[in-house]
Order: sequence, then structure tokens, then C-alpha cells
Amino acid sequence: MSFSAVTKEELARLSGQKPCCELAELAALVRMDGTLQISGNQQYALNVITESAPVARKIFRLAKDVLKRPVDIVVRRKLRLRKNNSYLVKIYPRGLEDLQNLGLVDEEGQIYNGILPNLIKKRCDQKAYLRGAFLAGGSINNPEGTYHLEIVSNDEQHAKALCQLINRFKLGAKVSMRKHLYVVYIKESEHIVEFIGLIGAHHALLEFENVRVLKDVRNQVNRLVNCETANLDKIVDAAVRQLENIQLIAETIGLQSLPPTLRDLAELRIEYSEASLKELGEMLRPKVGKSGVNHRMRKIDELAERIRNQKVGNLE
Repeated sequence: MSFSAVTKEELARLSGQKPCCELAELAALVRMDGTLQISGNQQYALNVITESAPVARKIFRLAKDVLKRPVDIVVRRKLRLRKNNSYLVKIYPRGLEDLQNLGLVDEEGQIYNGILPNLIKKRCDQKAYLRGAFLAGGSINNPEGTYHLEIVSNDEQHAKALCQLINRFKLGAKVSMRKHLYVVYIKESEHIVEFIGLIGAHHALLEFENVRVLKDVRNQVNRLVNCETANLDKIVDAAVRQLENIQLIAETIGLQSLPPTLRDLAELRIEYSEASLKELGEMLRPKVGKSGVNHRMRKIDELAERIRNQKVGNLE
């Protein structure tokens, strides 16, 4: 299963919540995935469709426990290959009171597009509402890839209300539009971790953190290896250039013409072609620091350049 499916299955198994939290979670599930059906004799039915069996079972249980109303569930089998079954949960609310409790209509019986404030008064209710919204329309990338969590809504006002609710917890959520749908998304890995813990998916949180830590360590090791490789390449390139200059001096004016300090360094470079400047300085007697070795090597390079330009002069 995908990381999203595993996370949702864990959330769908959560139980033992307070009645106010269960109402908030059910309200989010119905708002995100439900449609209201009204018959001629003012009979209401809420049709909630999902492709997740665990989510369908949770909607069924919450509707029975919270509303105390009749609930049916129908499995729709897909005929096309590789298509998941869908589950239709039919809830039969009794009058406008149930619809108001679910935040679908206001006190005047008008459709309410945001999140009814009464549903999210408490901190626990806010978390429960976000859990229901994620179960209904959320997804999260596998942490092995790019970090991305989103909740998709078909209503602009509801998407903005969801974004504001998430940002009460300072999680940096934003809203964008995608093919006539409104996407509430979080990009920062730290904020995604906080959100997962917020809605109660603690096993998924641990798995996400494990993968994130391993990924960060792997990236850090790669950066260190790349840096070390680049440094080695620089050392090798410098050593090759220095050996070419020393060889030029040896073939023209001879190493014996060099001052003792430069001659000793040139001979060491020939013998230890792969050594760093610091290592060469440790071999000199008396020992010389890296900056001192670099200064002497620069003198050798300057002499070789003058030889190439046929401008050999006295070296002080």
C-alpha cells in the first residue's frame, strides 16, 4: 500500500474519541465526500462515497454512534481492471437539526460553505475535523520522494477555511487551484510531521521520521563525499601542475640552481607526488606550515612560468 493508504488505515482505526470530536470528524467526512439528497416529502439522505473500505467503515460507525440514525452501506464493484471498489454510505438524518449539527446548514437552514465555528470550538475538535478532512480528501507523498501533503476540496470557501484551521497550528499551509479543485497543501517536512501527529497517525509519523532521518543522513554523506572528491581533484590537479613545473626547471636550469629551501621542496614533490601541501610541510626539516609550503611552491611556479616565457631571472 502507498504511504497515504497506510496512514489513512491507521486513522480509520482510531476510536474512543469524545462525542464532540466524533461529530467534528464525521462533519468533515460528510462535507468532503458527501452529497445531500432531498426527496419530495422533505426526507433527507446523505450519500458519502469513498474508495477506502476502512474509511467507509469509520463513516458508518460514526454516523451510527453520533447521529443515532439509520445507516446503509453499499459496495459498488468496478468492472474495469485495476479499479478499486467504491463504497456508498447512506445516512438518513432527521430534519434540519442533524444537518445543522454536521455544519452543512446554518441556523436559518441555508447552505454553509465554510466550517461552522460550533464544530471546532475546542482544540480536540479542530484536530478531529482535520483528521476527517484528511481521511476524505487527503494524500501524502512517500517520504522517500519529495515532501508533500495535500487535502483536495471542490469548494473554495471550505478550502480556505481548512487552510486557516491548519494554520492555527502554525503549519504553513497554502491553497492553490488545480483543475477546478482547491488544494490545501503543506511542503515543509517538519510541518508535515507535526500535522501527521496532530491528527493522530502516530505510527505513520514514526515511519515518516525514520525515512526522513535516513534520507537526510544519506544526503549529508553524499554532500561530504562530493566535497571530499572535489578537494582530492584539486589536490591532484595542483600536484600534476607542480610536477610539470619542476620537471621543466630540472630539464632547463637544473634543480641544483634552486635555493635550498625550494630544492628540498621540489625533490619531495617528485618523491611524493600525491601528498598534500600540509603533508609535504611535515616532511621538511625544519617543518613548514601549509601557507609556507604554498608560498615556496608559488615561487617554483613563477620560475617555471618565466622559463616558458624565456625570461629567466634571479630568484630571491
